[in-house]
Amino acid sequence: MIILSNIIVLLIAAIHLHILILEMFLWQAPTGRRVFATTAEFAAATRVLAANQGLYNGFLAAGLAWGVWRADPAVQLFFLGCVLVAGVFGGLTASRKILKVQALPALIAILVVIGAHH
Repeated sequence: MIILSNIIVLLIAAIHLHILILEMFLWQAPTGRRVFATTAEFAAATRVLAANQGLYNGFLAAGLAWGVWRADPAVQLFFLGCVLVAGVFGGLTASRKILKVQALPALIAILVVIGAHH
């Protein structure tokens, strides 16, 4: 069960690494604009803000990977909790899609980590 838990946590980390790439490097590219449903003008005007968001997503990915590397469920749960809170906030304030893409996977991972370590 711990192996499954680690795989799920690393998948959540991969999602956030992917978001980092989209927000920091592809925000103004057609791919980034399509994913986030933005115009070229909006993407240009908000590129610095998006890069900042991307950096935070990178910290989440790094923290999750660190928790797996250390085999520390407390670290994993802390960062998964951060992902869950960010996903709920984003789902309520920006786009309901974030609830499915970020919050729900984090909640599932939290339950799996708790189940694997109790």
